[in-house]
Amino acid sequence: TVPRARVKMGKDGKVKICMGFEGSANKIGVGIVTSAGDILANPRRTYITPPGTGFMPRETAVHHQQVIVPLVKECLEEANLKPEDIDCLAYTKGPGMGAPLVSTAVVMRTLAQIWNVPIVPVNHCVGHIEMGRLVTGAHNPIVLYVSGGNTQIIAYSEKRYRIFGETIDIAVGNCIDRFARVLGLSNDPFPGYNIEQLAKEGGDKYIEMPYNVKGMDVSFSGISSFAEETALKMLKEGTATKADLCFSFQETIFAMLVEITERAMAHCNTNDVLVVGGVGCNKRLQEMIKIMADERGGHIYAMDERYCVDNGAMIAWPGLLAFEQGDTIPVSESSCTQRYRTDDPVINWRDD
Repeated sequence: TVPRARVKMGKDGKVKICMGFEGSANKIGVGIVTSAGDILANPRRTYITPPGTGFMPRETAVHHQQVIVPLVKECLEEANLKPEDIDCLAYTKGPGMGAPLVSTAVVMRTLAQIWNVPIVPVNHCVGHIEMGRLVTGAHNPIVLYVSGGNTQIIAYSEKRYRIFGETIDIAVGNCIDRFARVLGLSNDPFPGYNIEQLAKEGGDKYIEMPYNVKGMDVSFSGISSFAEETALKMLKEGTATKADLCFSFQETIFAMLVEITERAMAHCNTNDVLVVGGVGCNKRLQEMIKIMADERGGHIYAMDERYCVDNGAMIAWPGLLAFEQGDTIPVSESSCTQRYRTDDPVINWRDD
């Protein structure tokens, strides 16, 4: 059982309930969370494309439109609640893919008006961080945020989540997805999982790949280009197997992430690290981070795919925290944006 970060009841002494909507990429999730920190329901669906292909905004949005209403019904049934039990609705304002974001927000706006409840906008990245703090009990760790659209090293300071380092080109999850496409791996359940399983079969042969750390930042475009050129050539020539390539690929990109994470931990004088984002459920990444943290006398806080991968509860929880601070908006202001930095929103619910 994972430790849970408990919070006080609402300001009126009652338990508040929030329904959160997440649809920034190929996953659509609806979650219900209480102000006691209990996740009552958290169903989601994934838009899966054929091997060797990625997901496009328009097709992804259509998928979300087709499943979101049944998902809301499923969420209410699983939580054993009725619409009148919901105190507020939270949605992903950004960052993310435009069409999927808007498709999700439209349904949220409609329900907010039908149910007559307040709306709370949530930064997707902050959602990942607060979800991690909730389910692991982490207080104030360095955050390694790794996903398909983001790669950042984050620390909290004075009401904001400050970015200490990040990718200067593509995100690590995007790099992983590209590598999986080059190798022709399945997108079911997701490319990173299939690379992780193949990597377990490798280990006998390490293939040197581009390793690009620039201060506190990282670059994954070099290793991505390597995959598209050299890796394919090696497969055709029979000088490497897919397992060899997956093993070497993982070891290289994760070593880069461990390096900049440790540097941020030293700078902030903390030995604890929280790993969030879809890539964060990779067991090998967690193992490498744990080795580094153990050597520093610290601790790693990590989660499995239930909470690392995009989900509705991760939007509902910070939405509820913001709602308790009065941070609601009218329907007319419930817009979406594809670019929304982690350090943009003010974190009013934290006093440390």
